[in-house]
Amino acid sequence: MDQDDTAARIARHLPALTAIRRDIHAHPELGMEETRTAALVAERLRAWGLEVTEGVGRLGVVGTLRGRRPGQGAIGLRADMDALALTERTALPYASAHAGRMHACGHDGHTTMLLGAAQALAEAPDFAGTVHFIFQPAEEGRGGAEAMLADGLFQRFPCDAVYGMHNMPGMPVGSFATREGPLMAASGRWTVTFRGTGGHGGNSPHLASDITVAQAVFIQALQTIVARNVPASEGAVVSVGHIAGGAPEALNVMPSELLVGGTMRAFTPPVQALVERRIGELAAQAAAMVGATAEAKLWWNTVPLINHGRETQAMLAAARAVAGDAGVDPATTPVTGGEDFAYMLRDKPGAFVFIGNGTAPDGQVHELHTPMYDFNDAALPHGIAFWVGLVRQELGIPAAG
Repeated sequence: MDQDDTAARIARHLPALTAIRRDIHAHPELGMEETRTAALVAERLRAWGLEVTEGVGRLGVVGTLRGRRPGQGAIGLRADMDALALTERTALPYASAHAGRMHACGHDGHTTMLLGAAQALAEAPDFAGTVHFIFQPAEEGRGGAEAMLADGLFQRFPCDAVYGMHNMPGMPVGSFATREGPLMAASGRWTVTFRGTGGHGGNSPHLASDITVAQAVFIQALQTIVARNVPASEGAVVSVGHIAGGAPEALNVMPSELLVGGTMRAFTPPVQALVERRIGELAAQAAAMVGATAEAKLWWNTVPLINHGRETQAMLAAARAVAGDAGVDPATTPVTGGEDFAYMLRDKPGAFVFIGNGTAPDGQVHELHTPMYDFNDAALPHGIAFWVGLVRQELGIPAAG
C-alpha cells in the first residue's frame, strides 16, 4: 500500500468516518463512563476483522492486527475516548445531546483517526509484526492510563514502542509538531482549607480570626512561587480555579471555613516537589498571620510527558511523509497542558505528537476545553495517513531469520 493507495483508501472511507466522529461528539461520556463509545469502537474493530479485547482498565479497548508479512516487532498506537464536564455552545447539528457533557478536547477526533487507521491497515496489512490499537478511557484526570497499565496493558499486549497524538487548535490543518525530551508538563491539583473562628463582620470583626484576609494574602503570595522560587530556566504554573466561603444570604457573617483550590504544572520532578512544598508553606504562613489554620492537599494527575529520542525521530519521519518538511515542527515549544499518556511513556519507549486543528469556520481559534471548540474534520485524513505511515515505517521490514 503506497502513499497514493493510502490516500485513496482513506478518501473512500472518510464520509463514514466523519459520521462516526460526529456521532461520538453528540454522545459525550466522562472518564470511566465511556460505555457507549467503547462499545462503538469494539464493534467497528470487529467488523474490520481485528482481534478485540474489551474492559482493559475497566473501559479500555484494544484492537490487535497482525501484518501479512513475518515479523516479531510490535507497536502500540493510543487514542483517548472521554469527554469533559462542560456545556457546549456551538449550536452544531451534531452538538452534545447531554447538558454538562462535551467533547471539548477533540478526543472524538483522536478516536476516529485511530479507527480510520485500523480500518485502512486491516484492508491492506502489508507490514511485518503486530499493531495494538489502544483506545483509552478517562484521560481527563480520572486515571485511565494508570488503570490500563495496572490491568497489565503491556504484559497482555507487548509493545516495543507506544505512540500518541493530540490535536492543537491554531496549528494549520495537515501540520505536525513534536520534540525530543519534555513536551508536556506534569499536571496537578491542590486545595487549601483555611479554618478560623468566624464572627460578626459588622459588630465584632476584631474578635474574629479573619480567614478571608489569610486567603487574600495566600493567593497573592502564590504568584511568587514561579516568579521567585522556580529557576528562570525552568517552567511552572500555579493558578487558582476555585474559592468558596461564607454564604450570599449572610453577608455580615465572617466565615469560619474557606476553601481555595487550583492547578499546578511542572516539567521536572524537582520543580514538582518545590511547587508542592511552597504551596503548603505559604498557606500555613498566611493562616498563622491571622491566628487561623490551613490544611493543604496536593496531588498529581499526570507526570511530565517526555518523548524518547528514537521514537521521536520515527514520528518526525512519518509526519514529513504526510506533510513535507514545511509542515513539520521538529522542535516545538513545550506546553504546560497535562496528558496521562506520560504514564505509558514511563513504561515503554515512545513519543507524542501534535496535529494541527486549524481554525473554526468563523476564522477564530477556539481553544481546547472551551464551550465553542470542535474537532476539525478536515484533520481526519491527515491523522489517519500519519498513523498508517508510522506503522508501515516501523513495521515495514520483516525480522531477520
